[in-house]
Amino acid sequence: MNDLNLYFSPVEEAVCDVEYNAFQIGASINIHSEGVFPDIENARIAIIGIPESRNNISGKDNNLSPDICRQFLYKLSNHFPNLTIVDLGNLKTGESTDDTYEAVAEILHELLNENIIPLIIGGSQDLTYGNYLAYEKSGRVINIASIDSRFDIGKPSADFSNESWLNKIILRDPNFLFNFTNIGYQSYFIDPEAITLLKKLFFDYIRLGIAREDISEIEPLIRNADLLTIDMSAIRQADAPFTSHPSPNGFSGEELCQLARYAGMSDKLSSFGLYEFCAGNDPQGQTAHLAAHIIWHFLEGVSMRKGDKPHKNKDSFMKYIVSTSEQESDIIFYRSQLSDRWWMEVPCPGNLMSKYERHYMVPCTYKDYQQALKEIIPDRWWQTYIKFM
Repeated sequence: MNDLNLYFSPVEEAVCDVEYNAFQIGASINIHSEGVFPDIENARIAIIGIPESRNNISGKDNNLSPDICRQFLYKLSNHFPNLTIVDLGNLKTGESTDDTYEAVAEILHELLNENIIPLIIGGSQDLTYGNYLAYEKSGRVINIASIDSRFDIGKPSADFSNESWLNKIILRDPNFLFNFTNIGYQSYFIDPEAITLLKKLFFDYIRLGIAREDISEIEPLIRNADLLTIDMSAIRQADAPFTSHPSPNGFSGEELCQLARYAGMSDKLSSFGLYEFCAGNDPQGQTAHLAAHIIWHFLEGVSMRKGDKPHKNKDSFMKYIVSTSEQESDIIFYRSQLSDRWWMEVPCPGNLMSKYERHYMVPCTYKDYQQALKEIIPDRWWQTYIKFM
C-alpha cells in the first residue's frame, strides 16, 4: 500500500483543529491532517471522503458533504474503543469520472486485501461502481445491497450516471455480481420494466411499506451483502431535507440507523457507502448530522461482531434438518450459538462450491425455519437454489 497518501487531500482544518473531549470519536481517530498521513497498520475501519458528483444528473452538488459530516461525526461519543479507525482524508478526484472510479477501485482493493473496511462518504451513488470494481480486481463474487427509493438501473442507451450505475455493473463481462437487493423502493418512482428485469435476474427488491412493517425482517437481507450502498434520498424529507431526490415518504432516520447497525454487525459485509446528501446546501446541518448518526450506528455494529462465518466452520452452530415432501433433499438450517442468528444451506454443485463458497449459506430468520416445518420452502432458499442450477 505504498504511496496511498498520494491519492488523498487532508481533512479540512475545521475538523482537524478541534480540541475534542476524551470521550469523543475525534479524540481517538487517526485523521489525515496537513503533513501527517495516518498509519493504517492494524486499522479496522478506513473513512474515505469522495467529493465526486459530476455524474449526479439531478445537478446537485454533494462535494462538501464528507467534511461537513465529519464535523458532526467526530463530536459523537466513542462507545467502541475496540475499533481502530483511520480517516484517510478526501480522495483527489480524477480528470474524468472514470479516473475517479479507477482510483476508488484501486484504493478499496488494497484496503479489502488488508481486511480493512472502507467507509465511504460521498459524493453521488455512482461511486458504488468503483466500489464494485475493487472486488472485481480480486475476482471475488459478491452481493450488493442498496437502500434506495429507486433501483438506479436506467436505460441501456442512457449515459452512465448516479441513476444507472447498477445497469453498468450487471452488464460487466465477466460478471462478479451474484445477487442484488434493493431495500425501500417506492413504486411511483420505478419503471415497471425495471421490476421485470430484477425478477428475471432473481434479485431481491423490498418495497418501502413492506420493509417498515417489521424492520428486523430486513436484517438477513443486509447480512447477506458484501457491499452496502445507501442513497440518503431513501429517508423521508422531514428527517433528511437536503438530498439529491427529497421525497415526503421514506424511511425515518431511526430506521436507517437500525439498518446501518445491522450492516455493521454482519461478519460478511466488508464495505459501506453513504451517498447523495447535499450538506453544503443545508444551513441547519440536519442532513449531515443524521448521516453522522447513521455512520455511528454502523461503527457500533462493527464493534459488536461475533465472528459468525458458517461457511468456514459449521461446528460452532446448532444444526436443524427439515424434510419436506416437495423437495427431494432436506433443508438444513444453522443457528449461531454466539448471536442466535439463522442461516439456510442451499445445495450447491461441487464444481461451483469454490466460486460460491460465501453464498450457499443464506442468512434467514427463525420464521423461515418455522415456514419450512410447515413444508413452505422460503423464497430466499428458492432464489439461491435457482441461481446454482
